[in-house]
Amino acid sequence: MWFQQFYLESLGHASYLVGDERTGQALVFDPRRDVGGYHEAARRRGLRIAYACDSHGHNDYLSGLGELAGSANPPQLWGSAQGELGYAHRALADGEQIEFGDVGIEVLHTPGHTPEHISLLVYDRATSADTPVLLLSGGALLVGDLARPDLLGGEEQARRHAEQFCDTIQRTLLPLPDHVEVFPTHVAGSLCGGNIGSRLSTTVGYEKQTNPTLAEVVERDEFVRECLRLDNLPAVPPYWRRMRERNLRGVEPLGAPAEPPALRPDDVAVAVEDGALVLDTRSPEAFGASHLPGAVNVGLGSSFATWAGTALPADADVVLVLDRDADLWEATWQLLRIGYREPRGWLAGGMTAWRTSARAIESIPQITVHELREELERDSVTLLDVRQPSEWASGHAEGAMFITGAELPDRLGEVPAEKPVAVACGSGYRSSVAASLLARERGQRVLNVAGGMTAWQRAGYPTAA
Repeated sequence: MWFQQFYLESLGHASYLVGDERTGQALVFDPRRDVGGYHEAARRRGLRIAYACDSHGHNDYLSGLGELAGSANPPQLWGSAQGELGYAHRALADGEQIEFGDVGIEVLHTPGHTPEHISLLVYDRATSADTPVLLLSGGALLVGDLARPDLLGGEEQARRHAEQFCDTIQRTLLPLPDHVEVFPTHVAGSLCGGNIGSRLSTTVGYEKQTNPTLAEVVERDEFVRECLRLDNLPAVPPYWRRMRERNLRGVEPLGAPAEPPALRPDDVAVAVEDGALVLDTRSPEAFGASHLPGAVNVGLGSSFATWAGTALPADADVVLVLDRDADLWEATWQLLRIGYREPRGWLAGGMTAWRTSARAIESIPQITVHELREELERDSVTLLDVRQPSEWASGHAEGAMFITGAELPDRLGEVPAEKPVAVACGSGYRSSVAASLLARERGQRVLNVAGGMTAWQRAGYPTAA
């Protein structure tokens, strides 16, 4: 048996290729939308992707099943028998056994994160016929955590999912042998858990010993209460509301995306007049110094997809401003993975070209925490903290207003307009996203706090809990 993990830091996502070298068949599990890497890896090993499967209807990205199904030699798609799936597939029931060559698959229905969720227990028949070697756990068991149960409805539905999770853990996962390696789909960087560890895999035995929910919670009601401690979970980005339904229905294939064209400043100005939104992918410092009027700042990096999906409306027609032209396809694929269409184009020559064309520019002042302290003492600014709930609870500046960055697009009207708004996060990245949204949507004077609350605390300034 041959096995490979594919890790995508920007989404905290892992996907997997399981191959049988005797028959040349392979399975892709929880694929992302850009599927070329799976084909390339299979080709290097002389394998053919014969099967593809999602563990559940994902909330955080668009599945690559549609892309694989649209290929020249499409694989057979698998899916949970408990799911209402809108694409052709083989329905997998709990306990079902599938064999291809030396690879054995046992299907485990593992609800909790979602009702239809399945995990795959994998056997290597060439080495040990009846002993499982690894678990493709999806969101059923994470490194040091469990996937959140609250994504599909209100408090009562989350409670039902937590109760299902308790049964999944006690009846299905805890009885597995300690040696079984666990490979989750939601890994470091994912917002599908509140305390996911930094390692990309674990074992059943290690989780029994160290995972707080497994190691300390035995009684059912206590388990449910622990699962429902939602105040410590990250806020849900707005684009997540759109992903699951599209994944369950079946994601339309992209085929080969066209190259977004280079646009001169005049072309960008025309696009903006036509309704395009400028997405500036440079650093907060560069954006703050000068940017196109009305631009939104989401720096290209490990958090780009999450915050682009927060700041951009679902139907956004995007023009990119890049640090380097080599960043074009990285930014484009990160947008395509979360359901946006290809950018209309990108500003050739970047901000240098825009400034040279003598067009208007805007700026957002970057202030230090020392300057912020002085402004707060004069009561001359409103401080908006856009961090996650757990960060806010660990300490915040006295008198700050709290709206998570994920909630801000729906709550812009709550931000007071009487004074300039200083926006803070943990470092200055998320606050730059939020500040650019406020400037664009409210026409408000905004300041970005460089270094954020990390710098505030290092400076020894007081915090409230």
